[in-house]
Amino acid sequence: MGTYNEEAAIGTVLDDIERVTDGKAEVVCIDGSDDRTPEIAREKGATVVEQEPQGYGVAVREAVLTPNRPVVVTTDCDDTYPMDALPRFLEKINEGYDVVSGDRLYHGADAMPAFNRFGNHAFAVLASALMGTRVHDTTTGMRAYRRDVLQDVVWTTNTALSAELLIRPAMRGYDVVEIPITYGERAGETKLDPIQGGWEIGTGILRVCLEERGRRLFD
Repeated sequence: MGTYNEEAAIGTVLDDIERVTDGKAEVVCIDGSDDRTPEIAREKGATVVEQEPQGYGVAVREAVLTPNRPVVVTTDCDDTYPMDALPRFLEKINEGYDVVSGDRLYHGADAMPAFNRFGNHAFAVLASALMGTRVHDTTTGMRAYRRDVLQDVVWTTNTALSAELLIRPAMRGYDVVEIPITYGERAGETKLDPIQGGWEIGTGILRVCLEERGRRLFD
C-alpha cells in the first residue's frame, strides 16, 4: 500500500490484515507522510519504505514491485476496504485468475461521495467502450495479482495507475475477474482533488487503452 498521512486508520488496517491472514502476510508501505503513519506501521510489523511524495501511482508502483511473494495484494490504508474479503481474493487466484479486482460499486458504495461515485461509473463506461470488455470498477484500490503479471508489464501512469493495473492485463489476455466488495467510510481526509484527479484518471484511461489497442495491431 502507498501511505500518506493516514495515522487515523493505518493501525486498524494493519491489525485487520494481521487477524485475517494469521500474521502470514508481508506488508509493505511506501510512505511519504509527515505525520505518525510510518511509526505506527513499523510498530505493527510492516516494512516501511520512505519516499518523497510524488503522487499515488509512484507510491503504489513501488509497493507492488517491492514484495517477492508470488501473490501481491493492494489495498488503501484509509479503512474503506474490507480486509475480511482477502481470503476470497486469494481463492480466486488459486482458481487460476491472474488479477482479482474488488468492485466497490456493485453494492452501491453509499459511503463514497456522490460526485466520486458518478466519476467512477463514468471511468468504467469509458474503459469498457475502449477495451471492448465490460469492467465495473476501474479505480478500486483493492486487488490481488500474480507477481509475474506485475513484473511483465511496464506501468506508466501516476494518478491513473489503479485503472492501468486493470486495463493492461485485461487487454493482454490475462485472466481478470471482478468480485463485489463493500466500501466503508474513510478515516481521515481524502488527498485527491476530485476535479484534477478525475481529469488525470480519465485521460490516463484513454491513453492506456489506445496504447494497448495499438500494441495489438503490431503483435
